[in-house]
Amino acid sequence: MDSFELNKIMGAVLGTCLALLSLNIAAGAIFSSHEPEKPGYEVAVKEEPKAGAPGEKAPAEVPLPVRFASADVSRGEASAKKCMACHTLGKGEPNRVGPNLWDIVGRPKASEAGFNYSAAMKSQKGNWTPEDLDVYLTNPRGMVPGTNMSFAGIPRGTERADLITFLNTHSDKPVELPKQAAAADAPKDAPKK
Repeated sequence: MDSFELNKIMGAVLGTCLALLSLNIAAGAIFSSHEPEKPGYEVAVKEEPKAGAPGEKAPAEVPLPVRFASADVSRGEASAKKCMACHTLGKGEPNRVGPNLWDIVGRPKASEAGFNYSAAMKSQKGNWTPEDLDVYLTNPRGMVPGTNMSFAGIPRGTERADLITFLNTHSDKPVELPKQAAAADAPKDAPKK
């Protein structure tokens, strides 16, 4: 091979390297990246406006007997779909992640046969009264710190009343739920939930 052929090969290699370097510089100028001021992504969350003026205490919740007076079993059935991921409702059905809820209203706490309750739940005494269920469904870990139930709770009082009314129908002997006339006993400045 003579020197002329060698020069052509070396020139082609050098020209290719020069073209690649030029493309890299041009791509770096077009597609430049910059360091963010703060690492991570900012997620925009719409904040709910607080009810009432600042410094004003939250309005009292409508009493449970008043909520039971207007409770609806069909709305409770729709709300119970949240429970169905972990619980069963039918008589004799097996436990899932949570215990079977047949006859839960009035049943002794932590008493479902074959279910392994947490130590915190086993320490609870008494029966599941409608009032206890209302408090528990509002914030399970608030009522029973250390419970294995990871449910966040149901903040709306009317939804809890509907759900407890529905759960009460799943029993051989439904408990008499305390009811009051909504118009006569509701506080005048209590919000409708």
